Amino acid sequence: MHILLLGSGGREHALAWKIAASPLVTKFWCAPGNAGIAREAECVALDVADHAAVIDFCKTNAVELVVVGPETPLAAGIVDDLTAAGIKAFGPDRIPAQLESSKGFTKALCTEFGIPTGAYKRFTNAADARAYVQSQGAPIVVKADGLAAGKGVVVAKSVREAEDAIAMMFDGTFGEAGAEVVIEEFLPGREISFFALCDGETAIPLASAQDHKRVFDHDVGPNTGGMGAYSPTPLVTPAIHDAIMAKIILPTVSGMKQRGTPFRGILYAGIMLTTQGPKLFEFNVRFGDPECQVLMLRMMSDIVPAFLAACDGQLKNFDLRWHPEAALTVVMAAKGYPGDYQKGTRIEGLDDAAKVETAEIFHAGTVEKDGAILANGGRVLNVCALGKTVTEAQVRAYQAVDRINWPEGFCRRDIGWQAVDAEKSKG
Repeated sequence: MHILLLGSGGREHALAWKIAASPLVTKFWCAPGNAGIAREAECVALDVADHAAVIDFCKTNAVELVVVGPETPLAAGIVDDLTAAGIKAFGPDRIPAQLESSKGFTKALCTEFGIPTGAYKRFTNAADARAYVQSQGAPIVVKADGLAAGKGVVVAKSVREAEDAIAMMFDGTFGEAGAEVVIEEFLPGREISFFALCDGETAIPLASAQDHKRVFDHDVGPNTGGMGAYSPTPLVTPAIHDAIMAKIILPTVSGMKQRGTPFRGILYAGIMLTTQGPKLFEFNVRFGDPECQVLMLRMMSDIVPAFLAACDGQLKNFDLRWHPEAALTVVMAAKGYPGDYQKGTRIEGLDDAAKVETAEIFHAGTVEKDGAILANGGRVLNVCALGKTVTEAQVRAYQAVDRINWPEGFCRRDIGWQAVDAEKSKG
């Protein structure tokens, strides 16, 4: 098969690594890719936002499957346009992609189909939003309705903080994404990520995974796109897994089908484990980053037939197999992230780091220049490893991190701590 992958981050490098391993692949491109992806696929300088150019490339090169990595092209309807041109694409159409691109869309779906979530209200002006916050008190959650690159959510600990967040969103900090604001109940509990592969009718759960959003050790500092992840997580017991499938994933897939806008692709549920059971606080419509990295390391099945089955509505006879080992990934980021950071700094020692047993290094924000690997983003590398336990995977991942020579980078040193603590207490 001829396959084109769209995207340029760590998630896409992990997908590229997994797709490239498939015996079904004869020709493989990635647009635009990065320095790491270039080892797995031919990187092409296509503008992913230019749908006509993507379609033209697919026709010229007889591309049989397009895999869309990030959310922005999905929200822009690239799958609709590819399908209309007769090209098979993995990912949801524009309307079902609103599960991620509109917080209000998701909340309305939850109300309509009885999916457990926090109480909420939607607002199109700051005065009404402020009045609501004053009546509800804090803590409370303020969200820009649209896509804001993971930055449009404020968990306000005080009414003042919530009012500041409302002002910021309506002042245009996030452009059109903040034209409408959703304010919702703060859900106390443990946060987990849950992934399912969907074909419009059937949903197959993926292995459990957990990420770490805060920038510094002990979960302090601002939220980020994710500083590390591990799989499996002890937080998802068989009973919790079944409850999430029955109360959140399956009603969503069935509800979207009933509305006539079936969801095909990866459904990624951000779930809070509350005292009343699992509750949804957000949906994403693509693989998580960095959860994708640990899931790809653990996936035993060939991913290409899984993508095709999702596109073709054939998941009911399909299953995914997983390696029993645990996987862990540490994100190495540029100093200053998630604020201002420097680009173009040189990274050395990657080949040496990759020699650590089971280590795999996925590039998230890199570029190659004159044979050197340079940092080209906030989150730059995903240093991954496998182990019989999360503890063993953690030890190996940090051994690999310590072989990388990049003074301008930093990472958390406690990725996987929940599972490591649980393994210690079991003895």
